[in-house]
Amino acid sequence: MAQKPGSVNKADLPPYFNIDPASAAKKLAEPIDTARFAKAAAFATRGRDDLAKRGYAPDGKKRLRRFSTWEICRYLIPVAPAHLRRVVKQHPDLPQGEGEGGAKWFTLEEVLRLRDHFAEEGASNREYRAWRPEGQPAKVVAVANFKGGVGKTSTCAHLAMSAALDGYRVLVIDLDSQGSMTSIMGGKVEDEWQTVFPLLARDFASQMQDENQVRAAQGQIPFEFDETLTEALKVSPRNLVQPTHWPNIDLIGAQLNLYWAEFQVPVWRMQLRSWALWDSLHNALSDGGLLNDYDIVLLDTPPALGYLTINALAAADILLVPLGASFLEFDSTGRFFDMIYSTFASIEEGENRVRRTDGLPEMRFEWDAVRAIVTRFDAAQQTDLANVIQAYFGDFMTTYRQELTAMVGQAGEQVSGIYETDYRDFNRDTYVRGRETFDRTWAEVKEVILGTWWRDAQMAAAEAKEVTHGETA
Repeated sequence: MAQKPGSVNKADLPPYFNIDPASAAKKLAEPIDTARFAKAAAFATRGRDDLAKRGYAPDGKKRLRRFSTWEICRYLIPVAPAHLRRVVKQHPDLPQGEGEGGAKWFTLEEVLRLRDHFAEEGASNREYRAWRPEGQPAKVVAVANFKGGVGKTSTCAHLAMSAALDGYRVLVIDLDSQGSMTSIMGGKVEDEWQTVFPLLARDFASQMQDENQVRAAQGQIPFEFDETLTEALKVSPRNLVQPTHWPNIDLIGAQLNLYWAEFQVPVWRMQLRSWALWDSLHNALSDGGLLNDYDIVLLDTPPALGYLTINALAAADILLVPLGASFLEFDSTGRFFDMIYSTFASIEEGENRVRRTDGLPEMRFEWDAVRAIVTRFDAAQQTDLANVIQAYFGDFMTTYRQELTAMVGQAGEQVSGIYETDYRDFNRDTYVRGRETFDRTWAEVKEVILGTWWRDAQMAAAEAKEVTHGETA
């Protein structure tokens, strides 16, 4: 029997598909043109705004919940609940909290005030206040990997919250044009001029000004400044910082237009080959005073080794690399390390070739520490592979592996961190296990930060001693 044109005998199809192409074709819509993506994007924007506001108060603002006496004494201030209640009662000028009897609830601002009180009046053998050596700048921590879905933003957000609960002043910089970190922190970003984009433009414009002075002295025609560069010179890094619903976390946010930096930066570099584009973010943080305003600066990077990520890596003191315990993510992370090597070694080689010609000392990139963090870990299925990854990456690895718990998943659905979640919504044991995932990650990262601060302080003291000894000699 003859087969109808355009049809396929199902017997000719693999048995596990059993699909009739003609029937499948009838289900298709008309071919998709570019305008259809705009419609899909508009729907996604509405949906994103709706989902993001799940963690917002009825008035449309995001607010941080209060913390109970139990939480404060277990996690935040090393005092017994009975002693805390006694001290609060004896000092009416201290925050009294909300609630009746022993079940008091405090805002984080009030917790920070209580911590300061105990730091002044409490036991001398206990550390109530977060440690940072005097005279040392903030530590800049970049969270990066060019594979998406490994938990970069989640890890970065929870580290910011952990550090804030510890009493540190934290600045989070969102370098991903998807703006996920900005959503978690409740940030509002209208356009690219409220992102790091003007900081990159400002750095290039400043270099252009310096170059024009040289050209003027040599009788050459100066470079022209367009409107973007002229406006960028007026931008101060502090003007881009916005407060969040956390009293000691601030944000420089991101939105879709930030992605244009990936196209604009190489154009500027072609105009002025002497511009060290990789130093733009570091210069903004340092010259803008932000390294003195904060204790810790966290950089959330896009899933690519582009110009924004290169700036983040160059500005970072510490690099954190989240990855899942799978072959593909292990393989991808190894390639990420290889790309970091080839990219920064190439920059060093090119810069030092010029420096040697000019009789200048050579430069090199250097990081205080690098740590890879296993995220979304399932101990029942991934322990063997995680052990293999640990063996190959060695001292690059943290010892703790972030387990994926139901509590972490539920917090993600609410576009919130687990620290923003009220433990009364869970069984208390579930809450304790859930937050341990990020408590222990923060403990390892904090150990690295404190160790590098201590080392820096010792080196600074030794250098000062040498200078003093040289002057007296």
